[in-house]
Amino acid sequence: MKISKLVSEIHRKKSFLCVGLDVDLAKIPKHLLNEEDPIFEFNKAIIDATQNLAVAYKPNTAFYEAYGIKGWQALEKTIKYLNSNFPEIYTIADAKRGDIGNTSRMYAKAFFEDLGFDSVTVAPYMGKDSVEPFLSFPDKHTILLALTSNEGAFDFQTKLTDGTEFYKKVLATSRQWENSQNLMYVVGATKAEYLTEIRAIVPDSFLLVPGVGAQGGNLEDVCKYGMNKDVGLLINSSRGILYASNERDFDKAAAIEAKKLQLQMEKILSTLT
Repeated sequence: MKISKLVSEIHRKKSFLCVGLDVDLAKIPKHLLNEEDPIFEFNKAIIDATQNLAVAYKPNTAFYEAYGIKGWQALEKTIKYLNSNFPEIYTIADAKRGDIGNTSRMYAKAFFEDLGFDSVTVAPYMGKDSVEPFLSFPDKHTILLALTSNEGAFDFQTKLTDGTEFYKKVLATSRQWENSQNLMYVVGATKAEYLTEIRAIVPDSFLLVPGVGAQGGNLEDVCKYGMNKDVGLLINSSRGILYASNERDFDKAAAIEAKKLQLQMEKILSTLT
């Protein structure tokens, strides 16, 4: 999907919400466990209830890999359902891949061609030859891990090398790679105070921002320091929406929580016009 289409959807829906489809069978409503494919049925209900409020969906592949072939089949059905019924919605494979060239090319083929995702998250630690194979796919995006929301981010990402934080070197170096216009970046909402400096390095790129809500990130702060002329943000919420209820009304409860975020986003967007 072209960025211009994503930006249009953000303004049409007055939302830059991404819903993370991280399905844990231990947390979904018990009645769904009787279904032939409970993961897909849960995802379908969440999507149907929130698709008018969200511009993107992000399945974390670990939550599907954990259930073996049935999990992968549920992931495939989920992305096909999205692409067939809501082609205007942006899709993210949260897979955190990244390996030497030929392996990365196969990962990219799997997510971009075979499954049909618009983007995939990639770890940058192995450098450009592990990332450029993803970047070679036109109208697909590689979302590079830059400054994550977890506690361990401080182990490496903010360490100084030659007087500069490592994550800043990742950002600056990645801009020199071939097809770097296809890059987006992961920046955790709990690191909102870093966004001004991040925007100085990647002013025009979209940022995928997890950590609002359950992890303590503040939406207003993220928008204050992270928005650009095209909005440039996808705010991810997973648990707060998915598990708002574990009763039969789980989809309605999810829609209520998604609506709360969308209304906050609409208010923020109104200040830009």
